[in-house]
Amino acid sequence: MKKTLVVLTIACSGLLCNRANAQKKDFALIEKNVNITASDLFHDLNKTKDTLILNSGDKRIRNVYSINTKYKRETQEYINANSAKVPLTHLSKGKHIFVVEQVPLKIIFVVRVLQDRKEFTTREVETITASTNDKK
Repeated sequence: MKKTLVVLTIACSGLLCNRANAQKKDFALIEKNVNITASDLFHDLNKTKDTLILNSGDKRIRNVYSINTKYKRETQEYINANSAKVPLTHLSKGKHIFVVEQVPLKIIFVVRVLQDRKEFTTREVETITASTNDKK
């Protein structure tokens, strides 16, 4: 009888832990370009998976843009630097094709946004505004 109770307790606690971990969904997934010509560009997501990190070593990244499933551009950033961080929180849910321009290359990869656009709370907007004003 004690063994049965112990087994049931362990099974129930395992299910509860699994359900708690299932609540932590990724914001986005990346399908990297594995082509040899794209090997110079490091492209990955940060730990929270809501920002795209780009680093090209010695080549300059000229421009980054994304095209959604409705063939509309949701991101267009002129970078002209060797590295960049592109926020994904303003993108719509679904598949986005990213194009990173390194003259003369255009490196293409896919980012799938799994959650809807993030709605900022008033406190987050105030924090973002304050940090932007501090930089000026």
